[in-house]
Amino acid sequence: MDSIRLMSATRRMQDASGVEWAAAVMATPAILEELAERGFAPGDLDGASADDLLLVVEAHTDGVARAALTAAEEALDAEAAAAASSGWAAERRPRTLREALTALPGANLALISVPGPYAALEASKALSAGLHVLLFSDNVPLEAEVELKARAAKLGLLVMGPGAGTALLGRTGLGFANVVTRGRVGIVAAAGTGAQEVMCLLDRWGAGISHVIGVGGRDLSIEVGGRMASLGLGALNDDEDTEAVVLISKPPAPEVARSVLVERRRDKPVVAALLGLGRAVVDAGEPPLRDVSACRSLEGAAVSTIRLLGLPEPQLGGGLAARAAAAMSSLSGYRRAVRGLFSGGTLCREAMLLLHPHLGALHSNVPLRPDWRLPPPAGAHVLLDLGEEEFTRGRPHPMIDAAARVEHLLEAARHPSTAVILLDVVLGHGSHPDPAGVLAPVCREIVEREDGPTIVAYVLGTDRDPQNYTRQRELLEGAGCLVPPTSARAALLAGAIAARRPDLAEQEPS
Repeated sequence: MDSIRLMSATRRMQDASGVEWAAAVMATPAILEELAERGFAPGDLDGASADDLLLVVEAHTDGVARAALTAAEEALDAEAAAAASSGWAAERRPRTLREALTALPGANLALISVPGPYAALEASKALSAGLHVLLFSDNVPLEAEVELKARAAKLGLLVMGPGAGTALLGRTGLGFANVVTRGRVGIVAAAGTGAQEVMCLLDRWGAGISHVIGVGGRDLSIEVGGRMASLGLGALNDDEDTEAVVLISKPPAPEVARSVLVERRRDKPVVAALLGLGRAVVDAGEPPLRDVSACRSLEGAAVSTIRLLGLPEPQLGGGLAARAAAAMSSLSGYRRAVRGLFSGGTLCREAMLLLHPHLGALHSNVPLRPDWRLPPPAGAHVLLDLGEEEFTRGRPHPMIDAAARVEHLLEAARHPSTAVILLDVVLGHGSHPDPAGVLAPVCREIVEREDGPTIVAYVLGTDRDPQNYTRQRELLEGAGCLVPPTSARAALLAGAIAARRPDLAEQEPS
């Protein structure tokens, strides 16, 4: 079954009172091994193969467990019934790529969402059929990605991914996609929530989006060589609806990023948000890239694009220093640490890159330096990407399961050194229907404690998203959270409070 359906069924089970842990999974060898480690009896798993669906629950009582299993089955049956009522009756549902192409002969893209060990094979089949590929699956080996993208580049086809969570193609959102106004800016992104942040900021500030091509977080690595970023830039350069292009990446290999920018066709201006690098890539070497605006933050990329289009520039920093000072005044002197709990990996990485010059070591499961890995020393700054595999194995991604962060929130609040808890709340199709509704009551409980930490929460989204950006902000503000206008400002505000430096909150994160 599609991983999105599995996540939905998992959430239904986890929402049941008395359930400690639950998962809807395909019975791959890795999953079977993990279930055995969790204490499930090997005999209960005998005969299960990768083609089998497992619904598994740990609960306080047998009755609670059975009720949770029933809820998951009902959720899956309801989705099947909805699909049938839309015209795709079960007997007509394609079981293979060939059958799907027969049913939909005009298709030019395959969205693949199967367990990682099988994803590369399905992607290869799609390329053989002449289809572009959006590879939503993660846990695809690097060598398989390199092979797929080398082949796709020769065929002139896109392989977006693996782990490509966001795309907007022909006005169709794929994966975790926000609802934005159609416009003149195209985005190529080796960073899923990075693409979402920039597209939502541009939409909020009056610039619409033509297309978003997500290429997977490893595309600009030495091994992959930026093959799909190059192809994506070329596609947007040729697109008549696109006037300006934004390239977004988590910290790339500098030589690969520069090569991609040098080799692109130059009809349209480019803004490059190369986190951690900025203008260093553009200014180094020959030829000079004077037609590229380079930024070190996602906010900087959006602001540069607004300037490029001649639109009114947003006013962002005003009042944040005063809010930092007010928050500082209520903190005990021993509260000095930032605790970041992110659902967006790119937002976590951006926060670390902006904060470490001011705060020093930042410990993380995705650290900037090897010696900043977990576990952290006492009183350290800790920023976690809760969307990484070690937190999502056997349970939904935190964008889908807002409750996944509640225990992390409470744990961070209990730590006596915590000055600020830094959160992101990512909206859009595919995300939880009301994440602030889940998180706000917990946030209120924390900020109302005597001598409790401050909570800085950033909301990524638009008012046309199903969850409604304005309403989600209001829920968090009503719970006592500080809610800045961009992810970069949220990081700097958190750093300002922890470091007792109000001025830091209004620095330009360009």
